[in-house]
Amino acid sequence: MRRKQSGHHSFVLWFTGLSGSGKSTVANAVAQELYNNKIKNYVLDGDNIRHGLNKDLGFSDEDRTENIRRIGEVSKLFVDAGQVVLTAFISPFKADRGLVRDLLEDGEFIEVYVKCPVDECEKRDPKGLYEKARKGLIRDFTGIDSPYEEPSNPELVIETNLSSVEGCVEQVIQFLQSRNYI
Repeated sequence: MRRKQSGHHSFVLWFTGLSGSGKSTVANAVAQELYNNKIKNYVLDGDNIRHGLNKDLGFSDEDRTENIRRIGEVSKLFVDAGQVVLTAFISPFKADRGLVRDLLEDGEFIEVYVKCPVDECEKRDPKGLYEKARKGLIRDFTGIDSPYEEPSNPELVIETNLSSVEGCVEQVIQFLQSRNYI
């Protein structure tokens, strides 16, 4: 009923990848393109989740799992409301991403692996986090002293070190159009 009212399918675009890979940049650019095409959407990322809903969580494995679980539940609500939700989180564990996939119906979870080599992410390092992690000032930093489990079978892989933001957006939009999501 809500999808019919919105005039489009509702689903989650789950952007996963290392810090500095471009998840938020691409997710926000895709969101703008969707908005320009009158597709209702919302971006969930560390800025609007970690400072509010999940401000009580740290970065232990258990807290990371709970962080992703909560994001999955919020994402499900957006999908139920007939919107497209774009999430931009490292979400380092396959099992956690699988848990979110299992919360949703078939066709409602699209895993987008934002693939970028760690050395390129370190060069970008917009918040200086890799440098702090290398100096031991940040512990359990994904890609340095905490693992990132690459997706085994994502619906889409975008390589931000090989494509411009615009090129990555085009890949996502073409994928959505080819599957009749938009």
